Amino acid sequence: MLPEPDPRTVAALASDLSAAGFASAAVRGAWGDDADDAVVRGLHGPALRALAGRADPLAVLARLFVLGVAQPAADVAAALPAAGVEGIVALGLAETAGDGIRPLALVRPQSLSDPAGEVDWWIASDLDEAAVGGALPEDHVLGVGGASRTLAGIQVPTPAAAGLDVGTGCGIQALRARRHVSRVVATDVSAAALRFTRLNALLNGIDGIQTREGSMFDPAADETFDRIVSNPPFVITPRVADVPAYEYRDGGMVGDALVEAFVTGVGAHLAPGGIAQLLGNWETRDGVDGLERVRAWVERSPIPLDAWVVEREILDPVAYAELWIRDGGTLPTAPGFGRLMDAWLDDFSSRDVTAIGFGYVLLRRPPSGDAPTLARYESVWQSLGDEAIGAHLAGALEAHDRVVALDDAGLAASVLRFAPDVTEARHQLPGAEDPTVIELRQGGGFARVVSVDPALAGLVGACDGDLPAGVLIDAIAQLLEVDAAALRVDLLPRVRELLFTGFLRFAD
Repeated sequence: MLPEPDPRTVAALASDLSAAGFASAAVRGAWGDDADDAVVRGLHGPALRALAGRADPLAVLARLFVLGVAQPAADVAAALPAAGVEGIVALGLAETAGDGIRPLALVRPQSLSDPAGEVDWWIASDLDEAAVGGALPEDHVLGVGGASRTLAGIQVPTPAAAGLDVGTGCGIQALRARRHVSRVVATDVSAAALRFTRLNALLNGIDGIQTREGSMFDPAADETFDRIVSNPPFVITPRVADVPAYEYRDGGMVGDALVEAFVTGVGAHLAPGGIAQLLGNWETRDGVDGLERVRAWVERSPIPLDAWVVEREILDPVAYAELWIRDGGTLPTAPGFGRLMDAWLDDFSSRDVTAIGFGYVLLRRPPSGDAPTLARYESVWQSLGDEAIGAHLAGALEAHDRVVALDDAGLAASVLRFAPDVTEARHQLPGAEDPTVIELRQGGGFARVVSVDPALAGLVGACDGDLPAGVLIDAIAQLLEVDAAALRVDLLPRVRELLFTGFLRFAD
């Protein structure tokens, strides 16, 4: 386990990393895009080939801290003039091995962009399986992976006073939350994870993060928070003695019970108007769709909650088991793979599980004890930039709150404009006078594509921030020679949906 990080030594290391230009873009540039893609897949050979023969600080630090490869002591000393070899040894990040320095942890640059701007952090974590050269230990502290980048990107970037990061791991979500939240409590069952969190906060000069050891909401006691975020250990794992129980991904419960416990328990720790966001898995079980099971969890919450649940992927039991067996470093050709696969499939069969969904959950405690007004459970399969949609989610919530406060007369009196990322596509048969399909396409957000009829297409196109929606609908009714009142009844509910999904915006 890491020793408690010494602030002065950490500051010296940060100075050295900065002086070496040890940043995401610089490292990627040093070995190229193809090698960088290979590193993401756990293949370090191409990156090492690209850096061969280089002994400059950037190359030395990239090999040592990104790839986890031992380096000559003299080269490391030259790359770290302030912290020195003794500094990273004292921090528990490396050890001496003859004339070389062997890494004991990774320190990888991680870039992040949100409405507040761009940052480049250094994130320390345990050695990955490529550096270890085999299966990971069960107490492994994970670095920044695809799931954690997704959650960091979907955090709503609106100001808040108090935040809670449940299952913080290396601390990336706490650091991300701190950009918009004044004070963050980061919790984990792993003392090692909390030390990495404290190290990473110091390394990046981020204050206002308090760490507490414990499971789920236990460390929060009776406190409430304006923001709660969690990338919990949601991986569904057989409760069998010889199946590895990795702390970073396995919460020790059966099936998807951990996500269920989070959803049903988080409301008590949300302040009025507070928002909770998490990643999770849910089972389609006994013929009940996974999203419907999540809906039932929300409805069982003792604290009424608004809910927006987005399913991004569904895997069958075999594919799910293979994914997480490989994640632990056991390949299909390795001894024991078949045994692990059988354990997973037996576990799923015992609950009649036919599919496993993955996605994200946004829950909100209505302000002032108001009744929930949002219950949205949807599947979004198209590829999109998960790492930059937090602002879209915040905008959707703001639009929802404004829309539900308006009756149809109020909505008709509202002045709207179409969003700048919206385009229209029309498809028609050769020689046909009218299109057979009209689509509105969204460039940002969830990259939605919506089929519309000529009336709605005409309304969206006319929403330029000038005239109220009702006036435009009346004009379209006259043009199409249909009843204006009937057209309002038809269009206004769809306008509400387009406002929530971001195709339309209020002009004021």
